Amino acid sequence: MTYRVPVTDETAPAGPLAGLRVVELAGIGPGPFAAMMLADLGADVVRVDRTAEVDPAAFGTPHPDLLNRGRRSVAVDLKSSAGREVVLALVRDADALIEGFRPGVTERLGVGPADCLAVNPRLVYGRMTGWGQDGPNAPHAGHDLGYLALTGALHGIGRAGERPVPPLNLLGDFGGGGMMLALGIVSALHAVRSGARGQVVDAAIVDGVAVLSTQIHGLRRMGMWQDPRGVNLLDGGAPFYDTYECADGRYVAVGALEPRFYDELVRRTGFPLPPDEPLDRNDPANWPELRRAWARLFRTRTRDEWTALAGDSDACLAPVLDWAEAPAHPHMAARETFVRHAGVEQPAPAPRFSGTPTALRRPPPHPGEHTDEVLAELGYPPDRIDALRADAAVA
Repeated sequence: MTYRVPVTDETAPAGPLAGLRVVELAGIGPGPFAAMMLADLGADVVRVDRTAEVDPAAFGTPHPDLLNRGRRSVAVDLKSSAGREVVLALVRDADALIEGFRPGVTERLGVGPADCLAVNPRLVYGRMTGWGQDGPNAPHAGHDLGYLALTGALHGIGRAGERPVPPLNLLGDFGGGGMMLALGIVSALHAVRSGARGQVVDAAIVDGVAVLSTQIHGLRRMGMWQDPRGVNLLDGGAPFYDTYECADGRYVAVGALEPRFYDELVRRTGFPLPPDEPLDRNDPANWPELRRAWARLFRTRTRDEWTALAGDSDACLAPVLDWAEAPAHPHMAARETFVRHAGVEQPAPAPRFSGTPTALRRPPPHPGEHTDEVLAELGYPPDRIDALRADAAVA
């Protein structure tokens, strides 16, 4: 089976979501990421930006925010009645809508679920928040770190005896948030195409992160996970699942969980150095001493020397690459995991499909770059578009 590498051609055959139309009310973080995922997979996504952010002088050049790639932008004043009507016109022919405001904001603007489903009963209305649409915290502000804190996930990330460590915002905003919203929208669209009515998808980061932690909860129930952080098999507690500093100050990652992979790692690296001993790795009481022995060994060579020594093997040793190094790694290059589009190197769409390849068709637009184009597609005549612009309802 051949899985097509993502292409970077606006005229390329569409991906698996070809024909899907999505309206995105501009936000930050997980909402735009969900919209990016849908656009990467072939959906026609129109982003509704604020009129105050329009800068016509920037049109024709890619916006630096890669999360906005793959779609067109219209600029609308959502607080004006005429702007509201523009959004509802977009919704009328759409399959889905994405918004990331606090609960109740779109209702006050007149583009909430009831307003949109009234003009399009088959619409999937996707809502992206941290706390969800209800519950004591729903009205309040929050950020990724706070959401992780309340799910228990943040408690488990960090070194033993030290404070919890923020894991970037990949776990909350994008894994538990945007990715869950994209899945929810696609799932609800499947139901619509099977005869169901449109519905609201309430994607909360706290819910998504909790789901992502299901395995840890299962391990706890089986007595295979301790609540203190940094003492378990997968949280840096095990010396054979950790990172080590090398002679050049860079790092390698060791993930030799299974005995046969650990044995290969030992063989390739020559572990241990005298006078260290090859203690039984299955006894957690030996882990601190084993970690010290591995750390002493890895400090004798550079990161790239260890990488070469491990070679093409099952030793489960990998160099810890920085952001600039990663795209050039032979495996990443062979799979074209990173691609260049509109002069910018960036992650390629994922996952891969054998029959409906994905593509980067458009660079990130500047706010309002496609206002006239999109309104014309909706049937607005030029004089009406000019009137809307004169009234500052669009830009």
